[in-house]
Amino acid sequence: MWAAAPLLLLLLLLLPLARLWRRGAARLEPAGRAVLITGCDSGFGHLLALRLHRLGFTVFAGCLCPGGDGARRLQREAGGAGRLRVLRLDVTRARDVRAAKELVLSHLPERGFWGLVNNAGISTFGETGWLPMETYEKFADVNLLGSIRTTLAFLPLLRKYKGRIVFMSSIIAYFTLGNGIYSMTKAAIEKFCDALRLEMKKFGVQVCIIQPGNYARSTKIQPPLSAEEIWSELSEEEKAVYNKEYVQERANFFNSILSEGSTNGNEVVDAMVDALTSPAPKARYMVAKLKEKALVLVCALFPTAVMDSVLSYALSKVKLA
Repeated sequence: MWAAAPLLLLLLLLLPLARLWRRGAARLEPAGRAVLITGCDSGFGHLLALRLHRLGFTVFAGCLCPGGDGARRLQREAGGAGRLRVLRLDVTRARDVRAAKELVLSHLPERGFWGLVNNAGISTFGETGWLPMETYEKFADVNLLGSIRTTLAFLPLLRKYKGRIVFMSSIIAYFTLGNGIYSMTKAAIEKFCDALRLEMKKFGVQVCIIQPGNYARSTKIQPPLSAEEIWSELSEEEKAVYNKEYVQERANFFNSILSEGSTNGNEVVDAMVDALTSPAPKARYMVAKLKEKALVLVCALFPTAVMDSVLSYALSKVKLA
């Protein structure tokens, strides 16, 4: 193993130089290339669809509610141009995914299918026992299996045109602050991406992961929840364990985090655009505040016991009755 150390060191030194050389190449010409984005009703997906449309891409904007306010606003903001098409796309429904593929195939521009952006997602918070199994199944179906479902459907086109696949993850893939259900789906999608990225290299397909920090106020993915709402959903067994003061403190803690979220979603969209257009896209784009990046660094470098101590201190200080 140690005999390979000099070679590994050489690679670590050469990789940044190779990336700089490649990034100096001409950026992609968007005209005549198609991109499909999931979750365009609001948030990052909505912003990205408009940005890519302005850049000249042919955009297929998947919306859960194509007749809803978000989808109608998207069409208005795009100016009704034919290069942006809104389509119904519930990533948990195989028939929606098949219909989306048929639509893309029937309206492919001259340079073909360039990108798939798996952006659709949902979020909530609560301790493990507070959430029923049905909620876990729904989150896995949307945040994890939904992305896999669309990826499998569009892989043949992506291989054919040597395109890009972009996945929306989160820094929450590294740790959890009371939203383990969301964290587990993001950690799982990262491992799926790691395998896919290596497998697609031989086809010229590049796979990128976007890891935003707290952009709750930009995406509205997680509305605030009151302690009463949480308490009313708890089973009798959970109510026998947790008191209302504890639930109130936990709700206050999480809602305060949501209120601190950035409103500048375009910072994340910048990374998504780079992943789609750069001649040398990164495998991971972490778009987060310095303190959020520091927390990820602690998680990566320090023993688990250290991270547990940090997070335990940050979480509830209210004792159970």
